[in-house]
Amino acid sequence: MREGDFPALTEPGRLTRMRPLRILIMDLYFRGGCIMKRHALLGWGMALAVLVGVLVLFPATQPVTAQAPVTLKMQASWPAGLTLYENFKMFAERVEKMSAGRVKIETLPAGAIVPAFEVLDATHKKVIDGAHTWAAYWIGKHKAAVLFTGGPGGTFGMDYIDYLGWMYEGGGFELYQQWYKDVLKLNVVAIPILPAGPQAFGWFKRPIKSLADFKGMKCRETGIAAEVFTEMGMRTVNLPGGEIIPAAERGVIDCAEWVGGVEDLKLGFHNVWKIHYTPGMHENVTTGELLINGEVWSKLSPDLQEIVKSAATETFFRWWARWQKQNADAIKELQEKHKVQILKTPDEILIEFLKAWDRIAARESEKDPFFKKVLESQRAYAGLVVPAKRFMFPAYDFAANYYWPVKKAAPAKK
Repeated sequence: MREGDFPALTEPGRLTRMRPLRILIMDLYFRGGCIMKRHALLGWGMALAVLVGVLVLFPATQPVTAQAPVTLKMQASWPAGLTLYENFKMFAERVEKMSAGRVKIETLPAGAIVPAFEVLDATHKKVIDGAHTWAAYWIGKHKAAVLFTGGPGGTFGMDYIDYLGWMYEGGGFELYQQWYKDVLKLNVVAIPILPAGPQAFGWFKRPIKSLADFKGMKCRETGIAAEVFTEMGMRTVNLPGGEIIPAAERGVIDCAEWVGGVEDLKLGFHNVWKIHYTPGMHENVTTGELLINGEVWSKLSPDLQEIVKSAATETFFRWWARWQKQNADAIKELQEKHKVQILKTPDEILIEFLKAWDRIAARESEKDPFFKKVLESQRAYAGLVVPAKRFMFPAYDFAANYYWPVKKAAPAKK
């Protein structure tokens, strides 16, 4: 017997779902064949009659119906002109291709439906289906928000691979969902998607050589970093990315931190300031998130949920690789075309930043059990992985300095 002998039953996947019935039909077919040997015409008639009767009495299981195409409306917390937004678009393109068009993401820039910092509540209330944003914007709701972005200092020295390792191999992802669902009481699902770091220390109107140099300066900072810098003596202003340059041009702020590299070039920081310091320790593994309304998520079939998660992870690495090249090009342009002084942040300031963060983290741990739970989880994971990697991995600048020796920086202009 060949499956082609019954074309109506060879619909893709149908025989697999009808395997017990298939065996019964085969048995009847061969029995009919024996009858046919004795009474050819009668045999065929009987066989076909019995087959039709079996199909009527035992109807085939209905084929699984593919989920109808859905379009999800999502908004970012950043303008469409930034590379951060390109991460969002890359994700949307991958989801549509991987799902063969069953899921489409309508990407919207900051302010299209709600203000940049209101996308979380809008997702929870289903004003939008989801958001492309950054968890540390929600520290006003709960301070553990910053820990789900990688945290200051990478949280105990972790790099991006370490942080994703904690997320997916160290229990972090489960804590992430628990935080939104049980602590904030919000109906959203969160997935890491945007590796926007390591970030630069910032832009300044005058050189800073010590901690005393920026005390009293009024700077744009956000998230927990604003609290840390405030503890260090800086006056901070919380502004969305699109409002930084207008505030600087009006003299509202003396300095600002955004991201660094290509992001800062796109926003035009070099048109206001010519002194740029890097690196920073405030967001060296900062990670943005994809938020999806819980009800919307539950209505996606299991395979589509896996496609969304896989597309987010692929976007994380694909976009990050592209972004590093873009940052290198941007640094070259800032220095050569726009005459920006890119200077190394003094170690004294970076160390004081970590000390101030440790004090804040200790205070929050005393006040909030969940913050402490997440922080201790990160410390346990980092305590295992970070020292091992320091032992196993050569320092990045070892070979870099061999092939491209560091030139002595010219003294900063006053």
